[in-house]
Amino acid sequence: MASVVSPVIFKEFCPLYYLLNAIPTKIQKGFRSIVVYLTALDTNGDYIAVGSSIGMLYLYCRHLNQMKKYNFEGKSESITFVKLLSCFDDLVAVGTASGRVAVFQLVSSLPGRNKQLRRFDVAGIHKSSITALAWSPNGMKLFSGDDRGKIVYSALDLDQGICNSNLVLEEPSSIVQLDYNQKVLLVSTLQRTLLFYTEEKSVKQVGTQPRK
Repeated sequence: MASVVSPVIFKEFCPLYYLLNAIPTKIQKGFRSIVVYLTALDTNGDYIAVGSSIGMLYLYCRHLNQMKKYNFEGKSESITFVKLLSCFDDLVAVGTASGRVAVFQLVSSLPGRNKQLRRFDVAGIHKSSITALAWSPNGMKLFSGDDRGKIVYSALDLDQGICNSNLVLEEPSSIVQLDYNQKVLLVSTLQRTLLFYTEEKSVKQVGTQPRK
């Protein structure tokens, strides 16, 4: 018996003017006018997260049609990577050009969900630009990679408000992609792709030849 093929739905391309118009193209800093560049993007069914060159994270709620802004305290620096996660709570991880990583636990109007915005910081292990972030499905683990090949594992306890981080792997070239599932971290660098088994702390390379 032939399988039933799902109908193909065609959708028209449409620029997200409602989103772009909520983000300033320039900001005033003293006597200087600074151009705002959009530097990072992630989406899911609930949010669109946009990082900027001024260190501001713009988070658009797709259900409420509302834009919210989040930033790092202190020096403004370019956001290089953002990663959303919807689990019991809505989380967004943000990485910057100097290696700062923060996690925002978002406020939810649903019963039993988080009612106060909280931020967790990955304490100063990265010293260079963040190039990749990956969540575990339950939001208890965050992996971050930078352009010097360092990969940091952060264990989050959202109930206790604790984030503990440590360096788990160091590669000789920049990290370009991370993905985590079932205690295995997929790592791609400029030179190779590998599987890092987090329980055994062992590495298995994918393929034998280095990338050119």
